[in-house]
Order: sequence, then C-alpha cells, then structure tokens
Amino acid sequence: MIEVFAVDSPQERSGLCERVLRALPAWFGIEESLMNYVGDVAGLPFFAARLDEREAGFVAIKEHTRWAAELCVMGVLPWAHRKGVGRALVERCEQACCEMGKEFLTVKTLADTHPDEGYAGTRRFYLAMGFRPLEVFPTLWDEANPCMLMVKIIC
Repeated sequence: MIEVFAVDSPQERSGLCERVLRALPAWFGIEESLMNYVGDVAGLPFFAARLDEREAGFVAIKEHTRWAAELCVMGVLPWAHRKGVGRALVERCEQACCEMGKEFLTVKTLADTHPDEGYAGTRRFYLAMGFRPLEVFPTLWDEANPCMLMVKIIC
C-alpha cells in the first residue's frame, strides 16, 4: 500500500531528499545540483511516500506565481519504480497546488533533444500524467543539458 504524507521538519525533508537522490545517480549525478536540491527542499512544501511501510520517495513544490507552481524535484527509490509511487506523489502534489489556488503545475526535465534513455522514460511518465511540453531552453542548465518545461492544467 502507498502512503503519501506531508513532512514538516526541514531536516527530515533534506535528509530524505539526499537519501533518495543519491540512490538515483543517473538522474542526479551532479553533486552541486544534488546539494542545491537538498538545501532548497528544507523550505518548500514537501511530501514523502511509503510503499509497504518502506521509505519510497518524495516530491517538493515551488510556488512561482499566484497561478502556477512547479514540481521542482521528485525522486522514487529504484526498488519502488513502476509501482505507482511516482503517480501517487504527483497526484498529491496536484491536490496541494489546487488547495493553494494554483491553476497550473510545471516541471522541468531534460529535453527530448538529448539522447538519454532514463530521461526519455521520465518524459513518458510526465506525459502519461497529463503534462505537455511547453518550451525548450537549450542553455538554461548548460548546453549539454537542454531543459524542457512541461505544464499541466490542474484546477
């Protein structure tokens, strides 16, 4: 059974974020970026997931405008992939954003102009969750990692 719940402690948010992201080096292998996420989530709305009473993943939300928020970082431990944890986290994120009065939820991921197979799966997941590509920013992160902005109408 999947349980998704809010995490109130900044230290617990950062700790869970670091544990999960370090288990996902194919997606979060840049140390500076990983540590930025670890620091950032301490002050953001944050939900954790358990699957069968085991720590399974998390999602953090960043508010941008009165109308939009971003799913700024999400990770699911490898043993819990393809078991509904990511879907449950995104759905809880959407619910929280609607409760905050947001109409749009965005997410940034590696653009489809990059050949990485792991991120191809990530994009398929977000498409299946109803997100749509909005724009590609070829140099937002750096030239080797083009950023795709995806958006979903949630409320």
